[in-house]
Amino acid sequence: MFTGIVEEIGKILSIKNGSDFLDIEIEGDKVLDSISLGDSIAVNGVCLTVTKFDKKNFTVDVMAETMRKSNLKFLKKNSLVNLERALTLNKPLGGHMVSGHIDGVGKIIDVKKEGIATIIYISSSKDILSYIVKKGSVALNGVSLTVVDVTEKYFSVSLIPHTKKETTLIYNKKGDEINIECDVIGKYIFKFLNSKENKDKKIKTNIDENFLNRYGFL
Repeated sequence: MFTGIVEEIGKILSIKNGSDFLDIEIEGDKVLDSISLGDSIAVNGVCLTVTKFDKKNFTVDVMAETMRKSNLKFLKKNSLVNLERALTLNKPLGGHMVSGHIDGVGKIIDVKKEGIATIIYISSSKDILSYIVKKGSVALNGVSLTVVDVTEKYFSVSLIPHTKKETTLIYNKKGDEINIECDVIGKYIFKFLNSKENKDKKIKTNIDENFLNRYGFL
């Protein structure tokens, strides 16, 4: 698990293509502190396993399913990526619970300035948008953000200057594809409320967006 609070920006040093996987070497600093083989590091929000490392870089493997679901397939040498080590019990949960399992990619359709903030508009599939809730949480390229608004075709998030400075989102522009991980708690609730078993039993519930707002879940 992760928090969506990016620790540093890493740089792709090399990419080796296999028949159905990528072997990626990444330059890092903070995330290499106390690292061990088999540790998890989120790369642009994707949970990957460290297979090799030294004092200045580490290597991960990216499987075919991960390439299909994420934007890692577009990486090239010198690309910049958001990095975060796995959450530990003594680490503040400054963002939200992020699994590192990407739901899919969205496309940035607009970027607008609003005072000190930058508003990013992202289009995505109906399946992903069904999990996006206004004022709820979402992770974009591994960055924990609050949803400003959501429609049937897109949603928007707001970046404060600190987030732009400390993550790769400052470089994203209209037309870019971006990794999306929806709030895992929201996905469980959606699954429960919409499961065929519960619908067949005609289970009644008072849990809706107003209920979640009232009790501090949103």
